[in-house]
Order: sequence, then C-alpha cells, then structure tokens
Amino acid sequence: MGWWHIRQAVRAMHQGGVIAYPTEAVWGLGCDPFNEAAVYRLLAIKRRPVAKGLILVASSVEQIQPLLDNLAPEDRTRVTASWPGPVTWVLPDPDNLIPYWIKGNHASVAVRVSDHYQVKNLCEAFGSMIVSTSANYSNRDAARDKLKVSIHFKDKVDAIVPGELGELSRPTKIYRLDSDQPVRS
Repeated sequence: MGWWHIRQAVRAMHQGGVIAYPTEAVWGLGCDPFNEAAVYRLLAIKRRPVAKGLILVASSVEQIQPLLDNLAPEDRTRVTASWPGPVTWVLPDPDNLIPYWIKGNHASVAVRVSDHYQVKNLCEAFGSMIVSTSANYSNRDAARDKLKVSIHFKDKVDAIVPGELGELSRPTKIYRLDSDQPVRS
C-alpha cells in the first residue's frame, strides 16, 4: 500500500513541502492549502499565476463541511450526491474560509471529495483537504505516468507518492451550482 510513502508525503506537507501523487486521471501536485509559502512554491513550480485559483481535494464530506453549511439544502444534496467520486464543484465561500492564494481572483473555490485510494489516504493521514492541481507546467499536458513526474518534478517536490491513476481518461469534470453543464468536461 505504501504507507511509508504516505507518511513521508504528509510529513513534507506539514513542513510546508510540495508533493506529487496519482489522482483519478492524472498525476497531481499538492500541498497544505493553508500554508501560503507552500502554495506559492507549488505555483512557482507549475509556472501558474495565483489569479487562476487551485482545486482542493478531500477524503470525506466532513473535511469540507464548512463550505457546505452556506448552501441551500437542494444544492447541498446535489453536491454531496456526487461524492465521493470524480466530480469537482465550484462552491461559494462567503465566509472566506479558504485563503485568496487558493481562490485566486474568485469568490468561490473548487473542491472534490475523491474516491481514489491514494488521494483518500493522503487527505485522511494529513487530517484535512489538500491542494490538487495537475503535475505539469502551465499550458502543458498533465503527467499521466510516474516517469514524467520524476523527469520534470523530482528535484522540485519533497515527496512522490507511488500508485496507479484512477480509471478516468481526462481530469475530473467541474460543475457550478447554477448550471447542469460542466465548466470543464
């Protein structure tokens, strides 16, 4: 299962590090979303502007419950019915629970409760949601194998969690509450 790798990755994130790990469709880069220096380091690695915002991933609805508390009951039901699973939702953050370095130029935040075993293990061991952004440089294809991650990011990240990608052929769909059509499909 690689618990040693999970523990190493969690330790790295608690110390402000950036990690690489397999997700549902592509390899991801992650860190503690509440550690500003770690997030800016991740953004520098990806060459991604903070204004774009980042996705957060959790292992359970409980880890993101405060973001659900402001939703209308029917919206909460719609969102939670898709989790755990490969669906990302853009949720309002009227109480500013999530820092600007995650939301970018948005008043909302993109979150997912994953059913991918390594993502779940990471979030559970970390005790919180983590950043989930594709392991690639901006405007480049995301890494779909560990070799590409090692070639491009080995010297830039603090831990690489081994494992297999999920069964998706492309990154998770992203939905907004005000539409049935995905923002990203």
